[in-house]
Amino acid sequence: MKTPEIKGKSVLILGYGREGKSIHRWLTTHYPDIRVGIADRRVETGSTTGEIYNGAAVYNGEGYLFHLDEYDTVVRSPGISPYLPEISEYIKKGGHVTSATNIFFSLVRGTTIGITGTKGKSTTSSLIAHILSSSIKDVRLAGNIGEPMLDSLGTADANTVFVLELSSHQLLDCRYSPHIAVMLGIVSEHLDYYPDFLSYVNAKGNITRHQGTGDYFVYNPTHTYVREIAKTTAANHVRFGADKTSELQTYIQRSIIMVNATDGESPVINLADVPLLGNVENVLAAVTVAHLMDVPVISIAAAITPFQSLPHRLEYVGEYRGVRFYNDSLATIPQATVHALEALGPDVVTLLAGGYDRSLDFTELGAYLRSHFVPTLILFPDTGKKIWEAIGEVQQDYPIQKFEVSSMEEAVRLAYKHTPQGKICLLSPASASYNMFRDYEDRGNQFKTAVRELGTPR
Repeated sequence: MKTPEIKGKSVLILGYGREGKSIHRWLTTHYPDIRVGIADRRVETGSTTGEIYNGAAVYNGEGYLFHLDEYDTVVRSPGISPYLPEISEYIKKGGHVTSATNIFFSLVRGTTIGITGTKGKSTTSSLIAHILSSSIKDVRLAGNIGEPMLDSLGTADANTVFVLELSSHQLLDCRYSPHIAVMLGIVSEHLDYYPDFLSYVNAKGNITRHQGTGDYFVYNPTHTYVREIAKTTAANHVRFGADKTSELQTYIQRSIIMVNATDGESPVINLADVPLLGNVENVLAAVTVAHLMDVPVISIAAAITPFQSLPHRLEYVGEYRGVRFYNDSLATIPQATVHALEALGPDVVTLLAGGYDRSLDFTELGAYLRSHFVPTLILFPDTGKKIWEAIGEVQQDYPIQKFEVSSMEEAVRLAYKHTPQGKICLLSPASASYNMFRDYEDRGNQFKTAVRELGTPR
């Protein structure tokens, strides 16, 4: 299984997390004679610079980027920004940089369905894979969710269908596009990684940039940046949206999701039977793809009905001491928190928000909180202060009480104290997690643990 993406006689794996380790496994199997190195500031092997780990030289610490010139090919993991000056200099000198995404697409057989967007990728990808599995024998969920892409290649053939969640980091230097590209909404995110917002949008655009006339671009034309990207693709446009128009393939009519087939309109499922709270757009996208893949309407509906939200995505934790708790830890941007508040409605009276500061704009969230009145805010550093400042002046008749906290346990204790029975407490941080938690999963899991431990009688 050779690929033009691997050039020369030596390869440096840049970044040794989940995807870097997958690259290492793949190289060991398919390029057993090639010289391999591992470069990562914090290599989990415990090795020090110059030591050998599983046949690879290890470069770590502050100088982990000093050895790029010693290798013919550098395989970049998504977490390592290609904008780093050492990588830019390596490329200027003629060095070859690729990624697991490029390697995968250079080798893959079968049908590829890629999903990207700022939020909703995981839910949409999982739902598409779930629906397709009802009618197609070999469906594999991979990429930013499920298996690493290279691990998923084993035993695949021309009949395999790959459903790939693709982050902007994976798409940034991608030279290939999937057969079906799905793009959800794009808003400001990852500004600590990209030089500017336009660079982030352009990275997302790679999902369709290399498509041909036999491919499909699935999107909601109400999203401004997505609509602009759609103008640049050679693929067939397949559109979905909430309100029926003549250009839409999938839409909502009288609270029923409909598809516009060649033989006329077909009802798919009543919105009341869709279990994914606040995820209508994701469901519309998944239905559109399933219909493109010729899954019968009755099978699409049967697959959607039992499907549950993924962890940390408007996840219902349970009712404790009369309070309903929702974990939306994956809401790492303000727009996602607004979305969660709209989905759950006025019963949200306590919001836990704030986290790592990535210079995002909280104006929209502040305006929403000011106008829709969430009476109790429990705020984490560092962006908790920014969220509070964005709210600004509120009417004296609707005072908002604010608590600044430094731990999840403290936050949940306050939530129990100030949330009336029958109402909702929502964790939806509008911020990344890295200053206090390992990642969004750690934050969400700590929330669920604290809710259950503090809410269960002893």
